[in-house]
Amino acid sequence: MTRIVIIGGGPGGYEAALVAAQLGADVTVVERDGPGGACVLTDCVPSKTLIATSTRMAVMSESAGLGLRFSGGPDGIVGGLEADLATVNKRVKDLARAQSFDIAERLAYEEVKIVRGEARLEEPHVVAVGERRIRADVILVATGATPRVLPGAEPDGERILNWRQLYDLPELPKELIVVGSGVTGAELAGAYLSLGSKVTLVSSRDRILPTEDADAASVLQEVFLRRGMNVMSRSRAGAVERTGDGVVVTLEDGRKVEGTHCLMTVGMEPNTRGIGLEKAGVRLSSRGFVEVDKVSRTSVPHIYASGDCTGVLMLASVAGMQGRIAMWHALGEAVQPLKLGWVASNIFTDPEVASVGVTQHMVDSGEVNARTVMLPLFTNARAKMQGFEDGFVKLFCRPSTGIVLGGVIVAPRASELVLGVSVAVQQHLTVDQVAHTFAVYPSLSGSITEASRRLMTEHAY
Repeated sequence: MTRIVIIGGGPGGYEAALVAAQLGADVTVVERDGPGGACVLTDCVPSKTLIATSTRMAVMSESAGLGLRFSGGPDGIVGGLEADLATVNKRVKDLARAQSFDIAERLAYEEVKIVRGEARLEEPHVVAVGERRIRADVILVATGATPRVLPGAEPDGERILNWRQLYDLPELPKELIVVGSGVTGAELAGAYLSLGSKVTLVSSRDRILPTEDADAASVLQEVFLRRGMNVMSRSRAGAVERTGDGVVVTLEDGRKVEGTHCLMTVGMEPNTRGIGLEKAGVRLSSRGFVEVDKVSRTSVPHIYASGDCTGVLMLASVAGMQGRIAMWHALGEAVQPLKLGWVASNIFTDPEVASVGVTQHMVDSGEVNARTVMLPLFTNARAKMQGFEDGFVKLFCRPSTGIVLGGVIVAPRASELVLGVSVAVQQHLTVDQVAHTFAVYPSLSGSITEASRRLMTEHAY
């Protein structure tokens, strides 16, 4: 029986453990914090739970246009609605623990052994956990990553925070400064704005979400500004200082921004130092990420890696797929290498931003030859009924064959809508095939088939 030790119990670890156990391997997972890892206990699951509450609050706050009034306040629904952060945070933590428990139950059912503690490679085939030594034929490193700390802006857990410390706040930040306008910064800035905080978003780039679709970022920034967020573009934070019951963020150009709390979202650093990887011969990048190939192998044949510690698209879905691929490969199963062009991603703002496949930048730069169509969401009948005005559906296809290459959706629940585009990309469907697929009327997904019809009729191929 093949002995497998997995270091890390997040998606890149526990998904791999399930596959390996089902294939008959003897599997041990070493996890410091609990099944699910940081993804479930402190990162993805808690943040999306908070965002779910904030999105519900935003919908209620903007329901006056649908003819609804709330009698709890003098100004209608906006004046009478407020967030009880203690209750919100309790729900966040309870849900995270429940999800971790469910994962533990599933691992136990598959007879996966779980060892609590911090692991290190003592020898190429030996994993040490405290005084315990576990021999392994195959090792999977899935140690994740940690919020990057900006020198001069070290979190204190009370006024200067990273996103893992948010859920211990006793009350809603009155004036929240968010440093960093990438995915995490945009998501949490939008969430706390909807919950009732006054939010300033400090972005070092020209716009928020600088690495995402420019049209999508523009829509989201317009929504943020309309809802009252202060977005400071081309503004790089140099230092953050606590001032009693508040904070001062000093920008590199000398300007100062004052608030009650500061949330730092300036990237991630891999948890790869000091665990014996380099001694075992595992090659790391200059930034400390584990270098892997398309089947998750490291530079050492029997050692694999998955998840955020590899720096390959820091998404839970990618981590899980990397882990599964690693086990299929290690145990001699047929396996298809990881294809990043098939990865669907979502930004859980309000509205959400989902994308898959070819990007607008690839088309604009000439890297990919593609036809494009973009339909504004406000033309969709269901969107009108729901009062959704912000967003669009964008599709890309090959000019010659009409094969769907990718798409971007900006809409409520875009994370659910993008599956249809993902299927089209992965299965090499044409816009003709998508256009001739029935969509419910009225539905937001109808905009996907409508966009396909536009590409089919407006562009000859």
